[in-house]
Amino acid sequence: MKSAAMEWLSRFERLVWGAQEAPQPPWKARALRFVRTVLILVRDLARGQLTLRAMGLVYTTLLSIVPLLALSFSVLKAFGVYNQIQPMLLNFLEPLGEKGEEIARSIVRFIENVNVGVLGALGLGLLVYTAISLMQKIEESLNYIWHIPSPRRLGERFSRYVSVLMVGPILVFSALGITATVMNIDTVRDLLAIDALGQTVRAATRLMPYLLVIAAFTFVYLFIPNSRVRFGPALLGGVAGGIAWQTAGWAFALFVASSNKYAAIYSGFAILILFMIWLYLSWLILLFGASVAFYAQHPEYLYAKGGEPRLSNRMRERLALSVMSLVAGRFAAGAGMPTMQDFTRLLGVPMHALQIVLDALEQRGLIAQSTDEPPTYLPARDLSLITVSQV
Repeated sequence: MKSAAMEWLSRFERLVWGAQEAPQPPWKARALRFVRTVLILVRDLARGQLTLRAMGLVYTTLLSIVPLLALSFSVLKAFGVYNQIQPMLLNFLEPLGEKGEEIARSIVRFIENVNVGVLGALGLGLLVYTAISLMQKIEESLNYIWHIPSPRRLGERFSRYVSVLMVGPILVFSALGITATVMNIDTVRDLLAIDALGQTVRAATRLMPYLLVIAAFTFVYLFIPNSRVRFGPALLGGVAGGIAWQTAGWAFALFVASSNKYAAIYSGFAILILFMIWLYLSWLILLFGASVAFYAQHPEYLYAKGGEPRLSNRMRERLALSVMSLVAGRFAAGAGMPTMQDFTRLLGVPMHALQIVLDALEQRGLIAQSTDEPPTYLPARDLSLITVSQV
């Protein structure tokens, strides 16, 4: 029985992670790409880095939620829509049921008690820093997923964070206010009285929570990472994250409804514990969606089941020889020169490991990048002048 299971697993691995050079029908290539994506997402979650970063975001959120909302509250108050904060919090905390309403009221009470006038310059600076620290933590987590070692410059980060904190709430509540105003116009009401149109609008209204969450996730994936993220992958990550978030909210609401025994054990702390669990799930889902967006934009990372191996010197030498052999072979044959994705697909090594070797070969003057998009790699000198020892 055990040997049969091992044999089945071995066949499955050969099917999914087998040779990549053979051409495949489009339907099979798409199916294999989907399976690889699912397996690598599970692997990333199992490795614990995403869960660890989600925990860090929970801690930062607990410290910064009141300053963050206080800044947004001050902006919204200037536009006369500050009373919309509590409904927004209630929507986010809806899976907590009655406990969510209690938490929302407490947070709003804290915000209303924040008096910026008596804080002074130091207190106001601390308030802004605490709010911005959450944005910084989010960027660090997304940069990790996108394999970006360095954050933005300080000035650029500050301007982006402040624009999100100040302009974001205005845009969100303006959109909601315009929608509510349009729905109250007499002409629109008459149109909604038509049966078919009314049913369509009601169906769209039921989908609205999903669409808002998907839009929010997509915005985060486009705006926050220190990398150029295409709209298509960001939207795909937003759809995956939004659906996962709404599904998790439904499941968590069922859990909260049956958690009376935990309330008996933890007493007043039960609300805080449930709130922290929901925050953790929300951040984990946000990072999960970011991973989906990353693998959608960089499918070359799907070709090595081991993920990102640490290269020893011997492994770097072997990889460098493989790269030079591929470049020289194609150049001599007059074939199309390889791109980064070609290297990843043919050699079965993720982009991150290849980039180290390609950079070293470029610095040694052995290969050069073309100006094409995406760039291809070709020999930087005559092939007869390149020796194995130089590589």
